[in-house]
Amino acid sequence: MNTRPLGKTGFSIAPLVFGGNVFGWTCDEKTSFAILDAFVDHGFDAIDTADVYSRWADGNQGGESETLIGRWLQARPGMRDKVKIFTKVGSDLGLPGQKGLKKAWIQQAVENSLRRLNTDYIDLYFAHWPDPETPIAETLSAFHALQQAGKIRATGASNLDAQQLSSALEVARKEGLPAWQVLQPEYNLYHRSAFEGALCDLCISREIGVVTYYSLASGFLTGKYRQPSDLAQSQRGSGIGKYLNPRGMRIIDTLEEVAAQHHAKPGEVALAWLMGREG
Repeated sequence: MNTRPLGKTGFSIAPLVFGGNVFGWTCDEKTSFAILDAFVDHGFDAIDTADVYSRWADGNQGGESETLIGRWLQARPGMRDKVKIFTKVGSDLGLPGQKGLKKAWIQQAVENSLRRLNTDYIDLYFAHWPDPETPIAETLSAFHALQQAGKIRATGASNLDAQQLSSALEVARKEGLPAWQVLQPEYNLYHRSAFEGALCDLCISREIGVVTYYSLASGFLTGKYRQPSDLAQSQRGSGIGKYLNPRGMRIIDTLEEVAAQHHAKPGEVALAWLMGREG
């Protein structure tokens, strides 16, 4: 498997990252373990999760995905050295003080994630959402302290626009703090405008690694959702209805046409397009 450098993190990864928000939600432990085993067996090595996954499911409180990944690592001796683990802090976990990007919460949250993941370090730690109530310098300083302590290897931010990322980079420069090394935007064949342009250009010019999420638009780009009745196929169906419009159907039709020409599946074409993008 060919790997690619991930920005200035100092490490390289295979070109597809597995999104673990399904663990503890639509995937039980047995299914999660089987998926992770197959993922690694095929040469991939980066797994993305978050402390909040999958709080939205009935009976969950957050941390379920990290816990399943941690159990998988524990059940596979030596696996930790073969994979890169990404997780995030900042989403609302439903209890006072358990959200945002203040230093005190970051310090507590990383320990919680390390415990659930059964590891003593996280390869890439993301700030999940912008926190307008916390100075970015405080957040960057907290992340830097975690790096110095060996608890995280690299830092990133998710869901920033170009102005927010530019501001964070400038604060890092002025304060003498390490800047964000990786960005995680929502980006796929359907959802393009928020990343393409100024944000993508900034990542390229500053050598910021990019790890996208919703790369298949919650499964829409596989072609299995074409009408409202198809949404009942999955617990994720409620979030896919927004794609069932003329533009979405044109994208699916084109994907299927290209896939047929290459004896591939629509989802494979969508991911190949993404991996071929600059940045």
